[in-house]
Amino acid sequence: MARFGFLKYLSGYRAGDWVEVKSADEILATLDDKGRLDHLPFMPEMLQYCGKRFRVFKSAHKVCDTIETHKNRSMSGAVHLEALRCDGKAHGACQAGCLLFWKEGWLKPVPGPDSTNDRADMGFETSAAAKVTRYGCDLEALESATRVPPDNTKTAVEHYRCQATEMLRATTPLQWWDPRHYLKDLILRNVRLGDFIFFVAIAAFNIVMRLHWRLHPYPYVSGVAGPKTPTELLNLQPGELVQIRSKEEIMHTLMTGGNRNRGLSFDVEMVPYCGKSFRVLRRVERIIDERSGQMIRIPNSCLILDGVTCGGSLSKNRLFCPRSIYPYWHEIWLKRIDAEEQV
Repeated sequence: MARFGFLKYLSGYRAGDWVEVKSADEILATLDDKGRLDHLPFMPEMLQYCGKRFRVFKSAHKVCDTIETHKNRSMSGAVHLEALRCDGKAHGACQAGCLLFWKEGWLKPVPGPDSTNDRADMGFETSAAAKVTRYGCDLEALESATRVPPDNTKTAVEHYRCQATEMLRATTPLQWWDPRHYLKDLILRNVRLGDFIFFVAIAAFNIVMRLHWRLHPYPYVSGVAGPKTPTELLNLQPGELVQIRSKEEIMHTLMTGGNRNRGLSFDVEMVPYCGKSFRVLRRVERIIDERSGQMIRIPNSCLILDGVTCGGSLSKNRLFCPRSIYPYWHEIWLKRIDAEEQV
């Protein structure tokens, strides 16, 4: 019986599988009165995809905790679909662009794409039978669930609830040394075999390097700019082509002994992009704080780049996290590529 339980643990949609998002009626029937399934919210931003077909990007059987521990946690029966990110329209126009989580109960397998993916309907049924269906949640409750009632009526600060803020409730602790979730990464095609071997070898090397404070893990990032970090304003706009500076250049912009520039950290997952060119996707001015649910305004210039996401391959305790979070870039870490240079 234990063997069959393990095989069930390894089951689920695999990267590259085609699925169809169920109708809104069907999905609402799976939700509780707060719009959740297994504590994971189905958000209003996801309704636009009902009735349409997409490929599975990766299994979301694990997820990095960006609220407390910054370690991987376990999630059951969920996937990410290719290129489907939250547009923030129901959450105060948050600009984080998080990759959406989809419970398998909201999806059904299909053999491939079809020509209906460009339709605008949200998959609502109009039959008489559908009209009398009793949902666990309705659209009004789904919309209301995006806000958290204030604890103090004297404060008008609005707090939001989304998949990112509810991540701890929707997941359980996961031990980094448990081999099963790495095996699941391979079987469900989250990671190719060659990449798996390469990054597991780096992780093993870093475990040894962290045994003594004089040794440095790979890649090593530590600023040398002193206590006051420099700034540069380029006024970069969406669509502009930029080159990311080298790691050495960026380290001279970070506080000595750390990895921050004016409050923004330069993460090791950003190192593989150094020296490469990308287009600016957008400037980021407001995001939801995942810890408090409060919308925060970013005081300093901050950008995200098209196609640049966290690979989950080099970080401690969150190996092969599939969330593909957009890292934020200060303009001092970038160089504008002029039209002459592009030619």
